[in-house]
Amino acid sequence: MQDSQEYKDKKAFFEKIITLYGRNVVVEVLQDSTIEVHKLHMADSNKTDGAIKTILALAKTRNIEITYHAKNSLSRISKNAKQDQGVAIDIISKSYQNAKEIKNLDSFRLIALDGIHNPQNLGMIIRSCAAGNVDGIILPKKSSAKISPLVIKASAGTLFKLPIYFCNSLDEMLNDLKDTKIYALSSHAKNSIYNVVPHAKSIFVLGNESDGVSKEVEALCNDSVSIPMNRGVESLNVAVTASLIAFLK
Repeated sequence: MQDSQEYKDKKAFFEKIITLYGRNVVVEVLQDSTIEVHKLHMADSNKTDGAIKTILALAKTRNIEITYHAKNSLSRISKNAKQDQGVAIDIISKSYQNAKEIKNLDSFRLIALDGIHNPQNLGMIIRSCAAGNVDGIILPKKSSAKISPLVIKASAGTLFKLPIYFCNSLDEMLNDLKDTKIYALSSHAKNSIYNVVPHAKSIFVLGNESDGVSKEVEALCNDSVSIPMNRGVESLNVAVTASLIAFLK
């Protein structure tokens, strides 16, 4: 029983870890004392000059554990051999939570992302939600952009300012929620987002940049809404759509 609990605690801990890569990104993370770091990963082939020298000095100052790897092994950690530049860092993000936690909330307004692949769009969505009236973002691990240096840059420092709930796939997660009003954003919907009646538990699903909300996820939504358009404009960028929803009253 104790071993089982230890396993669950360990799993919960590592679920909150986000791995970033790239020398400039790692320097920025290490310079920000508000970001909790679990471990720094370095390729043993790195020359100790320039940014690497700075990274090592910052890690020493913050007493951060450093693990050295062969370049191939480090690339498996970063999952981006072309851009990791021989460094990766594990961040402990308290705002990165399992979507199962949503069931414990009494009320919420969330934005769920269905197949958003563009890292820049994801970063801008995070920024808008952090600034607006949204309690968090649901980000599936399957068929979605991952948290990366590009996402962090596009979010302009807001990544850790609101909860990001992760799940394996959005349809599995939505199917598990009860007493929740789930809206699919659709250009074909007759109901306007400005006519939405506030509900204690609301989720707005934003679909893929090209194809919109998938049929599997749309089937789990109990309503659909659109953004009224003028002058024959058919649709907006998904990040702009998220901004409009984030600032609904």
